[in-house]
Amino acid sequence: MSSSTTKTTEGVIACPECDYLHRVEELPAGAKALCVRCAAVLYRHIPRSLERATALYAAALLLFLLANAFPIIALDVGGRVEQTHLISAAGAFLRHDMAELGVLVFLTSVLFPLVTIAGTLYVLLAVQAGWRAPGRAVAYRLVRAVAPWSLVGVFMLGLLVAVVKLLDLATVVPGVSLYAYAGLLVVVAAASANLDEGVIWPRLHHPGIPLPSLGSARQHGLVGCHVCALVSPADVGASCPRCASPLHARKHDAIVRTWALVVSAALLFIPANLYPVMTVTRLGRGEPNTILSGVVELIANGMWPLALLVFFASIVVPVAKLGVLSFLLVSVQRSSPWRPRDRTLLFRVTEVVGAWSMVDVFLVAILAALVRMDALALVVPGIGVTFFAAVVVLTMLAAHSFDPRLIWDHAEPRP
Repeated sequence: MSSSTTKTTEGVIACPECDYLHRVEELPAGAKALCVRCAAVLYRHIPRSLERATALYAAALLLFLLANAFPIIALDVGGRVEQTHLISAAGAFLRHDMAELGVLVFLTSVLFPLVTIAGTLYVLLAVQAGWRAPGRAVAYRLVRAVAPWSLVGVFMLGLLVAVVKLLDLATVVPGVSLYAYAGLLVVVAAASANLDEGVIWPRLHHPGIPLPSLGSARQHGLVGCHVCALVSPADVGASCPRCASPLHARKHDAIVRTWALVVSAALLFIPANLYPVMTVTRLGRGEPNTILSGVVELIANGMWPLALLVFFASIVVPVAKLGVLSFLLVSVQRSSPWRPRDRTLLFRVTEVVGAWSMVDVFLVAILAALVRMDALALVVPGIGVTFFAAVVVLTMLAAHSFDPRLIWDHAEPRP
């Protein structure tokens, strides 16, 4: 452990990223325990975590309801005003017969954030009341599954980029929901930072196993649950005896599935950059824009920061993700022992930044929802955004399918 400790408990935890076993130790307030092998965060000690996280998630739920109840932004062009709600971004794609994109935007900007907030609050309230709430484990498993797809921060960035782009076209009037959504972003981040999952799932190992010596869980015939962190014998069954989540010493067919997703994303990245992502028409004049021509247009209009942001999110991030995942897959297939800690860090960064490419999809959705004033001003999504959204989803699924523990299977047992 990286932090100073005061007492050893009976718990054992397996690092979710390298599978190394650690005895659970009590930490000073505010400290966190890191894996000695790959430096992943194992757990933290947050004083009064239950009370603080419950209050913050309750505030987040209230802000979420406010953000969806009122217009988020209004556009004033020559006295004609168009208002849009949060859910209108998804509706914009539906109006243009792009139902798949409408569903994607609705899930990632509305439904999954709601499930994450409400589900976590339900579990925390049950723990606080000492109540064996029905479906508590199911609710928490659902929260863990959809949380990576809850893109409140990415949607907010897309909204801010849209506002900047529209400033030269019309007067932009922020709505009540915009402030509520900004507050939601801050409160959700604070709630997540204050949640110690140990208050939900005490860090214990299966009572039927002895405290093992150093090494990976797999070496000792054990397996760690990725949801509740319970360490159990590998032959305990296909599901965790505490939370019923699927157990896997290594993800099944991880390499094959990740390769399939990476190759599919790489192929779709070509039409995503060849076809237009949207057409902006002003006073009857306009032409389709691809991702790259949109960046060039922003540079021509003097919007360098915005151009760099779109270029980074839409070009650099997807290409880097495909390159990094391919490199990791090849290194695992070749049983490479080369710098496993650095490769794990590379995977960790790739997994975190991947969702930010969705900013381009949200940007098109928001512009199409706002700018629909017939001949005066109109934004129509292009087929390119469908291919690009598919690239983003596939690369996120590829990162989720990859098992970073494979990196360590051929590495030294200890650094």
